[in-house]
Amino acid sequence: MSLHETFGQPLLTFPDAEKSPLSIRAKALVFVDPRSRQLRQELEQLAPRSISVLIRGETGSGKELLARHIHRASDRGGLFVSVNCGAISPTYADAELFGYAAGSYSGSASSRAGWFGSANGGTLYLDEIGDLPLPIQIKLLAALENHEVTRVGAHQPSPVDVRLVAATSIDLAQAVAAGKFHERLYHYLSEGQLDLPALRERMGDILSLAEYFLGIYSQRLDLPVPLISEAAQHLLEQHSWPGNTRELENVIHFALLVSTGDEILPEHLNLPEAPASLLQIEQQLKKILGSGSAAEKEALKDLLKTTGLL
Repeated sequence: MSLHETFGQPLLTFPDAEKSPLSIRAKALVFVDPRSRQLRQELEQLAPRSISVLIRGETGSGKELLARHIHRASDRGGLFVSVNCGAISPTYADAELFGYAAGSYSGSASSRAGWFGSANGGTLYLDEIGDLPLPIQIKLLAALENHEVTRVGAHQPSPVDVRLVAATSIDLAQAVAAGKFHERLYHYLSEGQLDLPALRERMGDILSLAEYFLGIYSQRLDLPVPLISEAAQHLLEQHSWPGNTRELENVIHFALLVSTGDEILPEHLNLPEAPASLLQIEQQLKKILGSGSAAEKEALKDLLKTTGLL
Protein backbone atom coordinates (compact mmCIF):
# COMPACT_ATOMS: atom_id res chain seq x y z
CA MET A 1 0.00 0.00 0.00
CA SER A 2 1.23 3.49 -0.73
CA LEU A 3 0.59 6.73 1.11
CA HIS A 4 1.39 9.99 -0.62
CA GLU A 5 0.09 13.53 -0.94
CA THR A 6 -2.47 14.47 -3.56
CA PHE A 7 -4.86 17.43 -3.71
CA GLY A 8 -3.02 18.62 -0.60
CA GLN A 9 -4.28 15.61 1.35
CA PRO A 10 -2.93 12.10 2.03
CA LEU A 11 -4.04 9.40 -0.38
CA LEU A 12 -4.16 5.69 0.45
CA THR A 13 -3.87 3.22 -2.44
CA PHE A 14 -3.00 -0.42 -3.07
CA PRO A 15 0.28 -1.22 -4.82
CA ASP A 16 -0.15 -2.12 -8.49
CA ALA A 17 0.62 -5.78 -7.81
CA GLU A 18 -2.45 -6.00 -5.58
CA LYS A 19 -4.93 -4.29 -7.91
CA SER A 20 -7.35 -6.77 -9.40
CA PRO A 21 -9.96 -5.75 -12.00
CA LEU A 22 -12.31 -8.34 -10.46
CA SER A 23 -12.06 -6.93 -6.95
CA ILE A 24 -15.03 -5.16 -5.37
CA ARG A 25 -12.88 -3.41 -2.77
CA ALA A 26 -12.09 0.28 -2.86
CA LYS A 27 -8.76 1.08 -4.51
CA ALA A 28 -8.15 4.49 -2.96
CA LEU A 29 -9.07 6.76 -0.07
CA VAL A 30 -8.52 10.49 0.36
CA PHE A 31 -8.95 12.60 3.48
CA VAL A 32 -10.45 15.85 2.18
CA ASP A 33 -13.94 15.85 3.67
CA PRO A 34 -14.15 16.92 7.36
CA ARG A 35 -15.50 13.47 8.31
CA SER A 36 -12.55 11.83 6.55
CA ARG A 37 -10.07 14.10 8.31
CA GLN A 38 -11.62 13.17 11.65
CA LEU A 39 -11.37 9.50 10.69
CA ARG A 40 -7.69 9.94 9.86
CA GLN A 41 -7.04 11.45 13.30
CA GLU A 42 -8.74 8.48 14.98
CA LEU A 43 -6.76 6.14 12.74
CA GLU A 44 -3.44 7.70 13.69
CA GLN A 45 -4.30 7.42 17.39
CA LEU A 46 -5.24 3.72 17.14
CA ALA A 47 -2.42 2.56 14.86
CA PRO A 48 0.47 2.57 17.40
CA ARG A 49 -1.57 0.74 20.03
CA SER A 50 -1.60 -3.04 20.32
CA ILE A 51 -5.37 -3.45 20.72
CA SER A 52 -7.61 -5.14 18.17
CA VAL A 53 -9.60 -2.85 15.89
CA LEU A 54 -13.06 -3.24 14.37
CA ILE A 55 -13.69 -1.22 11.19
CA ARG A 56 -17.35 -0.70 10.31
CA GLY A 57 -18.43 0.46 6.87
CA GLU A 58 -20.26 -0.44 3.70
CA THR A 59 -18.84 -2.72 1.01
CA GLY A 60 -16.46 -0.89 -1.33
CA SER A 61 -15.87 2.01 1.05
CA GLY A 62 -12.19 1.27 1.77
CA LYS A 63 -12.06 -0.77 5.00
CA GLU A 64 -9.05 -2.84 3.91
CA LEU A 65 -7.12 0.31 3.03
CA LEU A 66 -7.65 1.55 6.59
CA ALA A 67 -6.56 -1.82 7.97
CA ARG A 68 -3.37 -1.77 5.89
CA HIS A 69 -2.58 1.74 7.06
CA ILE A 70 -3.05 0.68 10.69
CA HIS A 71 -0.46 -2.06 10.11
CA ARG A 72 1.87 0.28 8.25
CA ALA A 73 1.70 2.91 10.99
CA SER A 74 2.28 0.38 13.77
CA ASP A 75 5.67 -0.94 14.87
CA ARG A 76 4.85 -4.52 13.89
CA GLY A 77 7.52 -6.04 11.66
CA GLY A 78 5.52 -9.11 10.57
CA LEU A 79 3.23 -9.54 7.58
CA PHE A 80 -0.17 -8.03 6.91
CA VAL A 81 -2.36 -11.05 6.15
CA SER A 82 -5.77 -10.37 4.59
CA VAL A 83 -8.53 -12.99 4.82
CA ASN A 84 -12.10 -12.83 3.51
CA CYS A 85 -14.11 -14.73 6.12
CA GLY A 86 -16.88 -15.42 3.61
CA ALA A 87 -14.40 -17.41 1.49
CA ILE A 88 -13.21 -19.68 4.32
CA SER A 89 -14.42 -23.26 3.90
CA PRO A 90 -16.81 -24.24 6.74
CA THR A 91 -15.33 -27.75 6.64
CA TYR A 92 -11.70 -26.68 6.90
CA ALA A 93 -12.09 -23.33 8.68
CA ASP A 94 -10.10 -24.58 11.69
CA ALA A 95 -7.15 -25.63 9.54
CA GLU A 96 -7.28 -22.56 7.30
CA LEU A 97 -7.25 -20.15 10.21
CA PHE A 98 -5.06 -21.94 12.76
CA GLY A 99 -3.05 -24.38 10.60
CA TYR A 100 -2.52 -28.12 10.84
CA ALA A 101 0.19 -30.58 11.78
CA ALA A 102 1.88 -32.94 9.33
CA GLY A 103 -0.24 -36.00 8.58
CA SER A 104 -3.48 -34.43 9.81
CA TYR A 105 -5.06 -34.84 6.40
CA SER A 106 -4.63 -37.41 3.69
CA GLY A 107 -1.65 -36.40 1.59
CA SER A 108 -0.49 -33.65 3.99
CA ALA A 109 3.13 -34.61 4.54
CA SER A 110 4.05 -31.25 5.98
CA SER A 111 2.48 -28.85 8.46
CA ARG A 112 1.02 -25.43 7.71
CA ALA A 113 0.87 -22.39 9.92
CA GLY A 114 -2.55 -21.20 8.78
CA TRP A 115 -3.54 -17.56 8.42
CA PHE A 116 -2.99 -16.91 12.11
CA GLY A 117 0.53 -18.31 12.06
CA SER A 118 1.36 -16.46 8.85
CA ALA A 119 0.49 -13.18 10.58
CA ASN A 120 2.73 -13.95 13.58
CA GLY A 121 4.48 -10.72 14.52
CA GLY A 122 2.20 -8.81 12.17
CA THR A 123 -1.46 -8.06 11.55
CA LEU A 124 -4.30 -10.41 10.64
CA TYR A 125 -7.12 -8.67 8.76
CA LEU A 126 -10.45 -10.53 8.82
CA ASP A 127 -12.89 -9.02 6.36
CA GLU A 128 -16.59 -9.58 7.14
CA ILE A 129 -15.79 -11.24 10.46
CA GLY A 130 -19.50 -11.82 11.01
CA ASP A 131 -19.30 -14.64 8.43
CA LEU A 132 -17.05 -16.74 10.68
CA PRO A 133 -18.86 -19.80 12.11
CA LEU A 134 -19.61 -19.44 15.83
CA PRO A 135 -17.31 -22.32 16.91
CA ILE A 136 -14.41 -20.64 15.07
CA GLN A 137 -15.26 -17.30 16.70
CA ILE A 138 -14.82 -18.95 20.10
CA LYS A 139 -11.43 -20.39 19.11
CA LEU A 140 -10.40 -17.04 17.64
CA LEU A 141 -11.15 -15.27 20.91
CA ALA A 142 -9.17 -17.89 22.86
CA ALA A 143 -6.19 -17.48 20.51
CA LEU A 144 -6.27 -13.70 20.93
CA GLU A 145 -6.58 -13.83 24.70
CA ASN A 146 -4.03 -16.62 25.28
CA HIS A 147 -1.60 -15.64 22.49
CA GLU A 148 -1.39 -19.23 21.29
CA VAL A 149 -3.05 -21.54 18.76
CA THR A 150 -3.33 -25.30 18.52
CA ARG A 151 -3.04 -26.55 14.97
CA VAL A 152 -5.34 -29.30 13.80
CA GLY A 153 -3.69 -32.62 14.72
CA ALA A 154 -1.11 -31.00 17.01
CA HIS A 155 -0.71 -32.00 20.65
CA GLN A 156 0.79 -28.76 21.92
CA PRO A 157 -0.21 -25.13 21.33
CA SER A 158 2.12 -22.76 19.49
CA PRO A 159 2.72 -19.21 20.76
CA VAL A 160 1.62 -16.42 18.42
CA ASP A 161 1.81 -12.64 18.49
CA VAL A 162 -0.95 -11.36 16.21
CA ARG A 163 -2.79 -8.07 16.10
CA LEU A 164 -6.32 -8.49 14.79
CA VAL A 165 -8.01 -5.89 12.61
CA ALA A 166 -11.51 -6.97 11.65
CA ALA A 167 -14.09 -5.40 9.36
CA THR A 168 -17.83 -5.68 8.98
CA SER A 169 -20.55 -4.16 6.83
CA ILE A 170 -23.30 -5.24 9.27
CA ASP A 171 -24.23 -4.19 12.78
CA LEU A 172 -22.51 -6.86 14.87
CA ALA A 173 -24.43 -5.76 17.97
CA GLN A 174 -27.62 -6.89 16.24
CA ALA A 175 -25.92 -10.15 15.26
CA VAL A 176 -25.00 -10.66 18.93
CA ALA A 177 -28.61 -10.04 19.96
CA ALA A 178 -29.75 -12.59 17.38
CA GLY A 179 -27.30 -15.18 18.71
CA LYS A 180 -25.26 -15.18 15.46
CA PHE A 181 -22.08 -13.56 16.80
CA HIS A 182 -20.11 -14.31 19.96
CA GLU A 183 -20.77 -11.61 22.56
CA ARG A 184 -17.36 -11.75 24.25
CA LEU A 185 -15.57 -11.55 20.89
CA TYR A 186 -17.69 -8.52 20.01
CA HIS A 187 -16.71 -6.78 23.25
CA TYR A 188 -13.07 -7.73 22.68
CA LEU A 189 -13.17 -6.08 19.24
CA SER A 190 -15.09 -3.04 20.47
CA GLU A 191 -12.10 -1.72 22.40
CA GLY A 192 -10.90 -0.10 19.21
CA GLN A 193 -13.53 0.94 16.66
CA LEU A 194 -13.40 2.95 13.46
CA ASP A 195 -16.50 3.97 11.54
CA LEU A 196 -15.80 4.56 7.85
CA PRO A 197 -18.60 6.74 6.43
CA ALA A 198 -20.13 5.79 3.09
CA LEU A 199 -18.93 7.89 0.15
CA ARG A 200 -22.25 9.78 0.00
CA GLU A 201 -21.61 10.90 3.60
CA ARG A 202 -18.20 12.41 2.79
CA MET A 203 -19.03 14.49 -0.27
CA GLY A 204 -15.79 16.43 0.01
CA ASP A 205 -13.88 13.31 -1.08
CA ILE A 206 -15.90 12.59 -4.23
CA LEU A 207 -14.30 15.00 -6.71
CA SER A 208 -10.78 14.38 -5.40
CA LEU A 209 -11.24 10.63 -5.87
CA ALA A 210 -12.79 11.19 -9.31
CA GLU A 211 -9.76 13.26 -10.38
CA TYR A 212 -7.43 10.59 -9.03
CA PHE A 213 -9.15 7.77 -10.94
CA LEU A 214 -9.27 9.93 -14.07
CA GLY A 215 -5.53 10.47 -13.88
CA ILE A 216 -4.80 6.79 -13.19
CA TYR A 217 -6.87 5.47 -16.10
CA SER A 218 -5.70 8.19 -18.49
CA GLN A 219 -2.10 7.19 -17.79
CA ARG A 220 -2.88 3.48 -18.01
CA LEU A 221 -4.70 3.85 -21.34
CA ASP A 222 -2.28 6.51 -22.70
CA LEU A 223 -5.08 9.05 -23.14
CA PRO A 224 -5.16 12.82 -22.53
CA VAL A 225 -6.61 13.76 -19.16
CA PRO A 226 -9.98 15.49 -19.71
CA LEU A 227 -11.54 17.99 -17.36
CA ILE A 228 -14.70 17.16 -15.44
CA SER A 229 -17.34 19.74 -16.41
CA GLU A 230 -19.23 21.64 -13.73
CA ALA A 231 -22.45 19.85 -14.64
CA ALA A 232 -20.72 16.48 -14.35
CA GLN A 233 -19.17 17.49 -11.02
CA HIS A 234 -22.63 18.40 -9.73
CA LEU A 235 -24.00 15.04 -10.84
CA LEU A 236 -21.12 13.18 -9.16
CA GLU A 237 -21.78 15.00 -5.90
CA GLN A 238 -25.53 14.38 -6.04
CA HIS A 239 -25.34 10.63 -6.74
CA SER A 240 -25.98 8.36 -3.73
CA TRP A 241 -23.08 5.96 -4.55
CA PRO A 242 -24.53 2.67 -3.25
CA GLY A 243 -21.34 0.96 -4.49
CA ASN A 244 -19.13 3.56 -2.79
CA THR A 245 -15.58 4.20 -4.04
CA ARG A 246 -15.53 1.09 -6.22
CA GLU A 247 -18.60 2.34 -8.09
CA LEU A 248 -17.04 5.78 -8.54
CA GLU A 249 -13.92 4.18 -10.03
CA ASN A 250 -16.04 2.25 -12.56
CA VAL A 251 -18.05 5.34 -13.48
CA ILE A 252 -14.91 7.41 -14.15
CA HIS A 253 -13.29 4.59 -16.13
CA PHE A 254 -16.40 4.32 -18.31
CA ALA A 255 -16.63 8.10 -18.78
CA LEU A 256 -13.02 8.32 -19.94
CA LEU A 257 -13.63 5.63 -22.59
CA VAL A 258 -16.83 7.15 -24.03
CA SER A 259 -15.99 10.87 -23.88
CA THR A 260 -14.98 12.44 -27.19
CA GLY A 261 -13.83 15.96 -26.29
CA ASP A 262 -11.63 17.49 -23.65
CA GLU A 263 -14.37 17.42 -21.00
CA ILE A 264 -16.30 14.76 -19.11
CA LEU A 265 -19.99 15.66 -19.50
CA PRO A 266 -23.00 14.33 -17.52
CA GLU A 267 -24.00 11.99 -20.35
CA HIS A 268 -20.59 10.31 -20.17
CA LEU A 269 -21.12 9.28 -16.55
CA ASN A 270 -24.05 6.98 -17.24
CA LEU A 271 -25.68 8.09 -13.98
CA PRO A 272 -29.33 9.02 -13.39
CA GLU A 273 -30.00 12.73 -13.34
CA ALA A 274 -30.16 14.23 -9.87
CA PRO A 275 -33.76 14.63 -8.63
CA ALA A 276 -35.23 18.10 -8.75
CA SER A 277 -34.78 20.16 -5.61
CA LEU A 278 -37.72 21.55 -3.65
CA LEU A 279 -36.84 24.99 -4.97
CA GLN A 280 -37.06 23.77 -8.58
CA ILE A 281 -40.39 22.06 -7.86
CA GLU A 282 -41.71 25.25 -6.26
CA GLN A 283 -40.67 27.34 -9.26
CA GLN A 284 -42.35 24.93 -11.68
CA LEU A 285 -45.58 24.89 -9.70
CA LYS A 286 -45.70 28.66 -9.50
CA LYS A 287 -45.26 28.83 -13.27
CA ILE A 288 -48.28 26.59 -13.69
CA LEU A 289 -50.25 28.86 -11.36
CA GLY A 290 -49.83 31.67 -13.84
CA SER A 291 -51.16 29.73 -16.84
CA GLY A 292 -53.78 27.19 -15.66
CA SER A 293 -57.53 27.44 -15.31
CA ALA A 294 -59.11 28.94 -12.20
CA ALA A 295 -59.97 25.49 -10.81
CA GLU A 296 -56.43 24.22 -11.46
CA LYS A 297 -54.95 27.29 -9.79
CA GLU A 298 -57.06 26.79 -6.68
CA ALA A 299 -56.15 23.10 -6.48
CA LEU A 300 -52.44 23.88 -6.82
CA LYS A 301 -52.67 26.66 -4.23
CA ASP A 302 -54.21 24.21 -1.76
CA LEU A 303 -51.44 21.69 -2.53
CA LEU A 304 -48.70 24.29 -2.06
CA LYS A 305 -50.20 25.42 1.24
CA THR A 306 -50.42 21.90 2.63
CA THR A 307 -46.78 21.18 1.67
CA GLY A 308 -45.55 24.51 3.09
CA LEU A 309 -44.33 25.82 -0.27
CA LEU A 310 -46.81 28.67 -0.33
